Amino acid sequence: MAIQAEATAKYIRTSAQKAGLVLDLIRGRDVNAALATLRFARKSVARDVEKVLRSAIANAQTKDGFGGDVERLYVTACYANQGPSQKRIRPAPMGRAFRVVKRTAHLTVQVTERPPAIVATPEPGTPKRPRGAKPKGAAKTAGARKTSGAKGTSRRKKAAAK
Repeated sequence: MAIQAEATAKYIRTSAQKAGLVLDLIRGRDVNAALATLRFARKSVARDVEKVLRSAIANAQTKDGFGGDVERLYVTACYANQGPSQKRIRPAPMGRAFRVVKRTAHLTVQVTERPPAIVATPEPGTPKRPRGAKPKGAAKTAGARKTSGAKGTSRRKKAAAK
């Protein structure tokens, strides 16, 4: 059973749309590649996403049944939900007021452990098939050739007949 862990940071002072741009960069990647991507991303929210990713990795390491190899973790899901918005008022000309909306977001990153690669090993004593030999269950495809031209004649035969 693959270990799954997630971490959430709430009330991050950015819009969910801006955070989603950074989260799209790491979705589906190995955690080490994701951390390297976030390190060099030129968005300020990348630092917050990096913190959440590191927290999700730590959560996976503390779970029972974790294999201990961080290299096998990858980002399964990451998303930014919209949090509450703070509404402020900015003075405008002629006695009016403009509304300023200061948005927040809830960032969630989920990591999962990849299953170990299964390598098929032949039973001892089983002879290897010689090079170029086809497997026993291979279907024969002789007679399935297409012929070009009308009535099954090839171009060479037509040219020789002329």
